Amino acid sequence: MKKNSCTIYLTRHGETEWNVKKIIQGIKDIPLNKKGEEQARLLGGKLKNIKFDAVFSSDLIRAKRTAEIIILEKKLAVQMTKALRERYFGKYQGQSFGGEKNKNILNLINKLKSIPQSVRNEIESDEAIIGRLFTFLREISVAYQGKTVLIVTHGGPIKTLLIHLGWGTYENLSEGCIDNLAYVILESDGIDFFVKETSGITKKQNIK
Repeated sequence: MKKNSCTIYLTRHGETEWNVKKIIQGIKDIPLNKKGEEQARLLGGKLKNIKFDAVFSSDLIRAKRTAEIIILEKKLAVQMTKALRERYFGKYQGQSFGGEKNKNILNLINKLKSIPQSVRNEIESDEAIIGRLFTFLREISVAYQGKTVLIVTHGGPIKTLLIHLGWGTYENLSEGCIDNLAYVILESDGIDFFVKETSGITKKQNIK
């Protein structure tokens, strides 16, 4: 790591019952299920030797609780912010995207760049997500130069960020590509961001 770079562990929250039932959560405040809590404990064990200097999370309970469990033995306070929230899905929040009946909803999620403007007005755009997420990450990178930070957010923002950084595309980062408790290790000086490592993220190969 460069002396003036901040290392960020950008992590998705643990499993919820809505994840299991394939229901769109958006900014609905759905808690972790027992498996989600266990996933967080396992990641906490995996990262136990990482010295985190600060911990941030979305203000949604599934992200906050995940962060709390991961850092349980590190005596750090979780700082929450709306900037790390999941994408707002409007009227689609609470609807199932599992099965053939609601396949159109899944298609909307996967192809937000090409959906009609009337639908895009209902769903938070990638541009809006990047606007709030990038501003926050840049501020953290400058404030914690030379340090390591844990950030717990949601699958949507992580996927959108990876596409924005050129690490993936809409085609090779399909729905379900980011597991619960998947993470991306980023390095940033507050201006540029570099993906150093990923865990729990599946990128389809041989797609142009």
